[in-house]
Amino acid sequence: MERHELVIVGGSAGGIQASICAQRHHGLKDILVIRIEEKTMVPCGIPYIYGTLGAVEKNIMPASLLGEATLKIGEVVSIDRKAKTVSLKDGEKIGYDKLVLATGSDPMKPPIPGIDKKNVWFAWKNTDYLGDLAQAIENIGDIVVIGGGFIGLEFADECRKKGHKITVVEMLEHCLQQVCNSDLCIRAEEALKGTGVNIITSNGVKSINGKSKVESVTLQNGDTVKCDLVINGIGVIPNVKLAKDAGLEIGPTGSIKVDEFQRTTDTNIFAVGDCAEKYSFFNGLPVPIRLASVATREAKIAAANLYQPQWRNIGTIGVFSTVVANTAMAMAGLTDTKARELGYDVIVGEAQAASKHPGTMPDAHPMKVRLAFDRRSGKILGGCACCTQSVGEVVNLIASAIVNEMTMEQIAMFPMGTHPWLTASPLVYQFTDAASNAIHNVKNSARVQT
Repeated sequence: MERHELVIVGGSAGGIQASICAQRHHGLKDILVIRIEEKTMVPCGIPYIYGTLGAVEKNIMPASLLGEATLKIGEVVSIDRKAKTVSLKDGEKIGYDKLVLATGSDPMKPPIPGIDKKNVWFAWKNTDYLGDLAQAIENIGDIVVIGGGFIGLEFADECRKKGHKITVVEMLEHCLQQVCNSDLCIRAEEALKGTGVNIITSNGVKSINGKSKVESVTLQNGDTVKCDLVINGIGVIPNVKLAKDAGLEIGPTGSIKVDEFQRTTDTNIFAVGDCAEKYSFFNGLPVPIRLASVATREAKIAAANLYQPQWRNIGTIGVFSTVVANTAMAMAGLTDTKARELGYDVIVGEAQAASKHPGTMPDAHPMKVRLAFDRRSGKILGGCACCTQSVGEVVNLIASAIVNEMTMEQIAMFPMGTHPWLTASPLVYQFTDAASNAIHNVKNSARVQT
């Protein structure tokens, strides 16, 4: 029986990052990565395989990312914690000194009548399946997307570019409501509606209709929407069966319970990515945030802590970004609603200016930054930015401010660097000016109260 210093189960974002960092941090060379597929998808690129990319093959992570680790194609079906072995479906057993579980998640399958009909599809991270999905979309007309989260809206946007008639059905009052403030939600909805996408909110799919394949969906309010294909984008379920069967503790959100060092209840076994429990940076309670960026961060922490605790996970804040209908938007930390639910007294600051300076520079667009602070401590709680593609990095700046607990005064005095081609003018730099606006709003509210 072969044995390895480190065995990693799962080879998507979390598994690959764990392998990379174990090699860098400890110089490990005896690493075995076990995954079901030889090729693995770039998770965030899945909605783009049909439209922008045009092929599944253009959304594959390069094998070179594994470095000197050995890749084994197979399915791990059980863990013997006492013997420190994993068993594969073909009966082979492999020993480990340390084990990292990066088993990810699968799309949620809602209990909707007709969900198993032909031309009902999910965002499975499987190359063959997604290739079939792209081919199926090519040959049909009307599409219903169930779920107005990032995956749902990105699929809707990509499919409408190819001339399909798209309807998005979302149960909440707004699309993206779980992670974005209402102003961003409305901006995304209006942008998509402007391209002809039909957005239905505060409603759900009651049934999927047709004989053997999809012909229409019936909504909770009784309306019927004609369609030839349905794409489900309502969320994911962590893959925890392997861990649960091995006796590892499962957390409140249905993910593998881990400590601040990414260790499971077995100190020789770590869990990272969608399968691992996440804990809020703000109050330490479990949160259902599952992103590739979070997975890679957790994998770095797990790899550093394989032999002794070194790096601590200070909690998950959630950093999100997307582009729909050529409208880019990004959000980090708490929404206003969530912050108030947690007991914060929220004060907001906003600033808008051209993304380049002067505003007459080519491709300069208005960019707005909105920051939310706790009035009592002055610390930043969250923030968002839209509507140019540079917001993807602006929101990372906001995230850094959050984890470093910067106050509105510190952000207002932030030592920014600017350039006409790259940023707004230093006179109207949105990040610092939004904080200054928050300070102004605090002072104004204090005057009104007195």
